[in-house]
Amino acid sequence: MLEHLPEDIRQGIAAAQRRSLRRGSRLCVHVNDAVFPVLRLWETGFAVDARRVPRLRGLVDIYDGPRHIRQCLIIASENDGNEMSYDFKRATVIAEDPVRDYADDSTPPSGYLPRPA
Repeated sequence: MLEHLPEDIRQGIAAAQRRSLRRGSRLCVHVNDAVFPVLRLWETGFAVDARRVPRLRGLVDIYDGPRHIRQCLIIASENDGNEMSYDFKRATVIAEDPVRDYADDSTPPSGYLPRPA
């Protein structure tokens, strides 16, 4: 259907779709001191706007707004003209709670006795 439209209208529609992806997502990738918006995130990688983001590689951090969600080692996967995809070599999910360095030996109660009436 879009092939019947003039070229400038097709480019305008594509630009509007890219803008809506950028605005709709709170995800961003942090590389050293630079921050770039993430267009899409999936289990094994993510995609950014190829025209606005320089070629990335190495260790990056992914944030959802102010919340740090992953630390990843990435490699470039595929350039689809306007979108650059990256694959995770390693993706460490950031835990909300601190890691314990001891075993928790306390056992919670298995049940409560009924109260006498």
